[in-house]
Amino acid sequence: MERLQRIVIVGGGTAGWMTAAALSRVLGPGYDVALVESEQIGTVGVGEATVPHIKAFNQLLRIDEADFVRSTQGSFKLGIEFVDWLDLGERYIHGFGSEIGHPLGLLPFHQYWLKARRAGRAGPLGDYTLNTLAAQRGRFMVSATDVPVGSPLRNIAYAYHFDAGLYARYLRGYAEQRGVRRHEGLIDHVAQHSESGFVTSVRLQDGTVLEGDLFVDCSGFRGLLIEQTLQTGYHDFTHWLPCDRALAVPTANVGPPAPFTRSTARAAGWQWRIPLQHRTGNGYVYSSAHVSDDEAAATLLANLEGEALGDPRPLRFTTGRRKQCWNRNVVAIGLSSGFLEPLESTSIHLIQSGISKLLELLPRDGFNPVLAERYNAQLAFEFDRIRDFIVLHYKATRRDDTSFWRQCRTMEVPAELQGVIDLFRDSGRFFRNASEMFDTISWVQVMIGQGIVPRGWHPLVDNVPDEEVHRFIDSIGRTLSACVDAMPPHQAFIDRHCKATPPA
Repeated sequence: MERLQRIVIVGGGTAGWMTAAALSRVLGPGYDVALVESEQIGTVGVGEATVPHIKAFNQLLRIDEADFVRSTQGSFKLGIEFVDWLDLGERYIHGFGSEIGHPLGLLPFHQYWLKARRAGRAGPLGDYTLNTLAAQRGRFMVSATDVPVGSPLRNIAYAYHFDAGLYARYLRGYAEQRGVRRHEGLIDHVAQHSESGFVTSVRLQDGTVLEGDLFVDCSGFRGLLIEQTLQTGYHDFTHWLPCDRALAVPTANVGPPAPFTRSTARAAGWQWRIPLQHRTGNGYVYSSAHVSDDEAAATLLANLEGEALGDPRPLRFTTGRRKQCWNRNVVAIGLSSGFLEPLESTSIHLIQSGISKLLELLPRDGFNPVLAERYNAQLAFEFDRIRDFIVLHYKATRRDDTSFWRQCRTMEVPAELQGVIDLFRDSGRFFRNASEMFDTISWVQVMIGQGIVPRGWHPLVDNVPDEEVHRFIDSIGRTLSACVDAMPPHQAFIDRHCKATPPA
């Protein structure tokens, strides 16, 4: 078998250029990496919110954080605020981080909080989460090294907001400097091996033929290789995630950018707000079965905080995932592999996850089926667990003011998710499933925020005297509040470290 050397990436945008950048950084000059894209085909990205995992991707590329944020007109993100999801007038923040409060003995903080809260001796759960407090007060900083060991300021989890178009451009420059060859043009023919069905080359309209050993499909929803060519099939998640359309529109900023994404539940879906340095990204994700496109546009435009900088841009999708993300010698990454609506900002994480697993399972020569089988199992697990976490937001609601919310609150959910809900409702217990993306802190914050209040708590909580528990909780609250007071305002941090030049 000849050694795998030629890799062709079909499609640009965020997925294509993230893949190209990572491959060029890791594989080195022994591989030939080409990317084909067409300026005639637009990309989906209108402004992206991310999760903290993206810092590991940037570290892999050895990207300077300040330069990256400046180049993408970025801001920082401590979590996501959910408005009107539990009920109209209710809100909470899902803050990033490794823990809520601080464990006591063998038990996590929230177990003690449950008992103290029942007794009226504890504030809302967010009072004991650094990121939530900082987000509410508009403050931000990166992890400090000049504070005592054990200080909450030594380990601050955060992500970014940035302009997706600028991010793709930034990574394109990075990849091209490291030898990735870009080809401009539309693909008009895909050649396959007559016996194996493997893709052997793609031909552009100008006659250019790009041969490859491995093809990475980053062509977006259409899945030019994975679906149109190989007819891989699709698992549809619409039963649990009924939103199938979105409208996106940027607005002028009306104040300093908040260090969090906002998600506001609407009559037939939800509206996002993503603050960047030069503008704010907005959109309405909705179910076309419950509201018309015109009504959705009117709702979005009526609920903008700044002047719209264009007309709402439509997007149609079907939530789900490919039956195989790796089929023959084609690996689908990005929207071509599947789509989970952006409620918890997981789209770029799934791109990153696909890239990292491809590198882990990259063939040396030939295509042993065990590599694709393991890749597909890993991606299916990741998609399904993220799906369940997103479905949780819809299922656990008290809203019954519209047909959309009545459908969501009464729907049957995947059995594994129902088991998670039932266990937590019993006594506040949660067990992370292997290496799933979201950890205990995320599940607990969302379940509490969505009104899943446990009937009790772990019995070991009762072994600690109530007054000791109350002092412990009060101490955590005071410590975190003092830490947040020491953090600069989000805008001040940006101005000092990574302020971007206003775009022309």
